[in-house]
Amino acid sequence: MAFDGFVTAGLAKELTDALVGGKIAKVAQPEADEILLTVKNKGENYRLLMSASASLPLLYLTDLNKPSPVTAPTFCMLLRKHIGGGRIASISQPGLERILIFEIEHRDEMGDLCQKRLIIELMGKHSNLIFCDDNNMVLDSIKRIPSSVSSVREVLPGRTWFIPDTQSKKDPLSLTKEEFFEILSGSHQSLFKTLYGSLTGFSPAVSSEVCHRASLDSDVEAALLSDDEKLHLFHTIELLMEDVKAGNFSPCIYYREEEPEEFSAVPLSSLSSLTCREFDSISEVLSTYYTSRDAHVRIRQKSAELRRVVQTALERNQKKFDLQQKQLKDTEKREKYRIYGELLNTYGYSWNGEDKVFSCINYYDGSEVKIPMDPTLPLRENANRFFAKYNKQKRTFEALSSYIQETETEVEHLLSIRTALDLAVQEADLTDIKEELREYGYIHKRGPKEKKPQGKSHPLHFVTENGFHIYVGKNNYQNEELTFKVAKGDDMWFHAKGIPGSHVIVKTGGQPLPDDIYETAASLAAYYSSGRDNDKVEIDYVEKKQVKKVPGAAPGFVIYHTNYSMVAAPKVTGVTEVSD
Repeated sequence: MAFDGFVTAGLAKELTDALVGGKIAKVAQPEADEILLTVKNKGENYRLLMSASASLPLLYLTDLNKPSPVTAPTFCMLLRKHIGGGRIASISQPGLERILIFEIEHRDEMGDLCQKRLIIELMGKHSNLIFCDDNNMVLDSIKRIPSSVSSVREVLPGRTWFIPDTQSKKDPLSLTKEEFFEILSGSHQSLFKTLYGSLTGFSPAVSSEVCHRASLDSDVEAALLSDDEKLHLFHTIELLMEDVKAGNFSPCIYYREEEPEEFSAVPLSSLSSLTCREFDSISEVLSTYYTSRDAHVRIRQKSAELRRVVQTALERNQKKFDLQQKQLKDTEKREKYRIYGELLNTYGYSWNGEDKVFSCINYYDGSEVKIPMDPTLPLRENANRFFAKYNKQKRTFEALSSYIQETETEVEHLLSIRTALDLAVQEADLTDIKEELREYGYIHKRGPKEKKPQGKSHPLHFVTENGFHIYVGKNNYQNEELTFKVAKGDDMWFHAKGIPGSHVIVKTGGQPLPDDIYETAASLAAYYSSGRDNDKVEIDYVEKKQVKKVPGAAPGFVIYHTNYSMVAAPKVTGVTEVSD
């Protein structure tokens, strides 16, 4: 998921088509490291988001507006003064650098036509937005970089802007065969590392793609390639560069199941195992990808405290369970003590009162038993001593059996909540989980002045290609509601066998289900379970009327005695998600 030179080149073409010739109608700075330009061109308004965030540098056209601070920051005021109302004359990319230069024409105080340059550098933690005059003298930047921060290049008013050449990378757009051969011959790294380490704009994903297109092992040492292999690889890169020069881009996102894993401006045949979704523009790719990623990261961040609570309670109960099991094992000798006492009552008359061991025949199995005796105690007290040990361990066994069952149930409940946290996709899902943790005492009850959060989380709703409706619960409350309120007696119920997961309901409408619907529902039940990372998951399925609520159990915990089973791969396929 690299914002590489190819994505930047695609953006340069897209923004040139949309913005060149347009007038800058508004300049805003909604965040400390972010500029939002509103550009009027060809009868339309465009919003261009420019972010120099160290963790997430971005540049794309968006339909969304962002609120600005009441008092505009200094950099924003400078841009408004110089380029507010200006015209975008050109947008260019030097080589395949992750840099775009906006040439902007405007009138100065005397009415003379002037040119300024707004430069965005999309270079990870070194990203910046720099405002220069037509001689590349820095007027200001959204991040000022003094010599104490960077010894390579200062970015301060009055300094000259230039592209740092610290890595001595070659521009693949003007690369010669001789230069390329020299790069490969002098490298002892793997081929794909050599490519993205030596060529401007190449990311690991594009480097692997070039190797894949050339049918070469990306992990082989670059210097070990034959001349024919080097030449074939060079021609492969040349073909890719021709597409870049011609503006032939294919914006796309590659998904692993529902999770966006990689985006690109060129097709990545090396990722054929993933699902590819094509888009009309790079801006749409970036907006979709980072919105999905941001949502996922935001949910993970917001669920961190709940995860900590669940994990702490889970570890405590698992330790308690291990201790209880150990204590239970210690009670395994209880029957032996009872037999000792009974044998002493039966045969003890022959004990001489001095021996520390009394031998007799066990009348239960005919074996010889050696009973340890205390010569300081009479026979009756020796027998009573064994009966006392037996009774104590019997009471311990009965109590521990009950406690262990309670602990097992609590561990299962916590594991189900942990799985629900993994399945949460929106804040309302976390609200349900937090309410459940409150209800069962894992976090404090809501105070008298604390309002109940608004918004309700809903189960997932899918429709198959042949019109069957499938519902998937994302947490215990939703599972309970689906199974005992939404589902009817003849609807089919699916659940991963023996592990935490979602209740999956298929609405039959009183009709028999086709075989492919069973497979689809089972795959959903596997995917929305704690076994989603496995290749296969065993799934139980049964008519809903066979599923019963466990009396006194946590929400979503059920029992069933008659069921069918099948094995399914965890995936979401053959269905379309609909919003209720």
